[in-house]
Amino acid sequence: MPSNRIGRINEEVMRELARLLPTVKDPRLGGGLLSIIRCEVTNDLRWCKVYLSTLGQFDEKELKKGLKSCSGYLRRELAHSLSLRYTPELVFVLDDSIQEGAHINQLLHQLPELQEERHDDADAE
Repeated sequence: MPSNRIGRINEEVMRELARLLPTVKDPRLGGGLLSIIRCEVTNDLRWCKVYLSTLGQFDEKELKKGLKSCSGYLRRELAHSLSLRYTPELVFVLDDSIQEGAHINQLLHQLPELQEERHDDADAE
């Protein structure tokens, strides 16, 4: 279990990355919702694992390329905003279980429309 200090740092890193991510101009990161689920940092803040979830249409391969291309920018900005003397390494992890849950949720929202279409098709016959 992380200490309170690490927990606070995780929250601060997560908050800063959530603020920075929308400023990235890479088109591969557009077209849907990309959100940070959680962050795990090392005690010395040299490494940070960032868990991401997606909503919308993302090509996973292109998404990884986009994240890789913006990694340097995010590292520099994160180091600046947290007043670090070095740039921490960022590792991005796509959380498929959350993505699948979001997809199921999206389908559930579409269910009334699908039922209405089905009902209209039955009336047409």
